[in-house]
Amino acid sequence: MSELINFQTNPAMYRHWRVEYEGPIARLIMDVDESAGLFEGYELKLNSYDLGVDIELADAVQRMRFEHPEIKVVVMQSGKDRVFCAGANIRMLGGADHAHKVNFCKFTNETRNTFEAAELDSGQKYIAAIKGACAGGGYELALACNHIMLTDDSASSVALPEVPLLAVLPGTGGLTRITDKRKLRRDRADVFCSTEEGIKGKRAQEWGLVDEVIANSTFDETVTNRALEFAGSSKKLDVSQGITLGSLTKSIADDGSLSYSTLQVSLNQAARTATLTVNGPDEPAPLNMTDFQEQGDQAYLLRMARELDDAILHLRLNETKVGLWLFRTQGDPKLLAAHENLLVQNHDNWLANEVRQYLKRILKRIDVTSRSMIALIEHGSCFNGVLSELLFAVDRSYMMEDEFEDDRRPMATITLTDDNFGTYRMANGLSRIETRFWGAPNLVEEAKKIIDTPLEATVADEMGLVTVILDDIDWEDEIRIFTEERASFSPDAMTGMEANLRFVGPETMETRIFGRLTAWQNWIFIRPNAVGADGALKRYGSGKRGDYNMDRV
Repeated sequence: MSELINFQTNPAMYRHWRVEYEGPIARLIMDVDESAGLFEGYELKLNSYDLGVDIELADAVQRMRFEHPEIKVVVMQSGKDRVFCAGANIRMLGGADHAHKVNFCKFTNETRNTFEAAELDSGQKYIAAIKGACAGGGYELALACNHIMLTDDSASSVALPEVPLLAVLPGTGGLTRITDKRKLRRDRADVFCSTEEGIKGKRAQEWGLVDEVIANSTFDETVTNRALEFAGSSKKLDVSQGITLGSLTKSIADDGSLSYSTLQVSLNQAARTATLTVNGPDEPAPLNMTDFQEQGDQAYLLRMARELDDAILHLRLNETKVGLWLFRTQGDPKLLAAHENLLVQNHDNWLANEVRQYLKRILKRIDVTSRSMIALIEHGSCFNGVLSELLFAVDRSYMMEDEFEDDRRPMATITLTDDNFGTYRMANGLSRIETRFWGAPNLVEEAKKIIDTPLEATVADEMGLVTVILDDIDWEDEIRIFTEERASFSPDAMTGMEANLRFVGPETMETRIFGRLTAWQNWIFIRPNAVGADGALKRYGSGKRGDYNMDRV
């Protein structure tokens, strides 16, 4: 799987999904093209999916937020007879390398979390309308919806058969959602997750696996009526027109480095590092949200968000050996603050809200990325507001202290805003400042006192907002020593350490989903019972069950 994976698509390019718009209701129809797998060697039968299918889904979900804000209810349904979705394609999983499998599961998790949160974040409620078999990742698509409707017939069922069939786990949060979200009893969950054929009809409703079971003869009508009912009771404000999300400005150099309009990603393959430099705005902020909407996808904060999001996904899937990311910014922090303040002052505007929610999702994507990450706060940087969130998302931060010889850039500063204290919450439900100062709420309150105040290195260090401050003499040597040391450590141990250290405090359904994916699915994906020559994934479809090592480890 050496071909570069492109995360950019649009509805004209879709091979697997189509969206039909009917006033406040959208129908998101899964109709997978069997012959259009992302890689060779498998067919996407029975509405099964690979990363390419999920890239289209993520794009469709995103476009409904920005291009179709009039939508209040999304009905997810199948375009095929007698099958809703068979889940992740087994042949794809069997043939994919370990890194691809794990990053595939992570991306699908993030996509499901996005439409699961769409009702709370954007007022778009998702209904799963299940006709036919709904198994594994197919049921996980449904579980992430806000309401599940199932046809009551002999062909329709819900199932999580990964453990008995494939010796792996439901990799996009299925086990967590049936207990935490659907409140399925533990003993019934044990039965359900051990039953290959799944559960049908009234029993599925009685157990709480679905919300409604409807006779096949009235199913389509009932789904439409329920969507209209939900749309009618929605508190989402009516919005007549969205904005168009066009193609990104992006180029890839021979060495793999990336260039966007607001972001440069420089790769050092020998050192296994990527330096991501976010450039602040070079134009004044729009005067009002009318002007912002007229700029559309070229408005600075939205353009920067889309480019950063694409770069993160590109590095995750296409540069798996690049283990250390260094985040830099350059620009005028006051100019950046003006752009961000426009959204803050108009937080109840639909577009301002969508941009801020999108920024929150990108920062969460950084939180769960399995890379070592540091921030370099250099002279001329613009770590202000939303970009200062990067300082608390990474593992360490290094800040320039005092003047540097022959460096005429403005002095390095950090500026916190109100948005740093709750707008961009992590998966644990806390702000990154609260996470940083977990157990010391007094330090959070102290940080609130210096909102909108540019802080130079000494003060930032005293307040605990950076890891290390370095002068002109030590800067280059210390950064070099750190990067060389980091590159010498085992990536396996680093990934485990970072995943443990980044989240503190309360567990949520979201942290459990990602934590269990990182620990358990990652581990299972390298065990011979699943992926060995005689493992379940390799033998699937052959008529032979996996040959298991029966030791309990």
